[in-house]
Amino acid sequence: MKERISITIEKGLLEWLDRKVDQHIFANRSHGLEYLAARARERKGG
Repeated sequence: MKERISITIEKGLLEWLDRKVDQHIFANRSHGLEYLAARARERKGG
């Protein structure tokens, strides 16, 4: 189950994320943030 949240993010990071969405790297902002958080969790061991 997914939870809806609200975040504050640095403008440059949001612009980068939006470019990746425009390039179809991520389906949307939520997908991009979820993907990146999951990769960071994997690298940190859990």
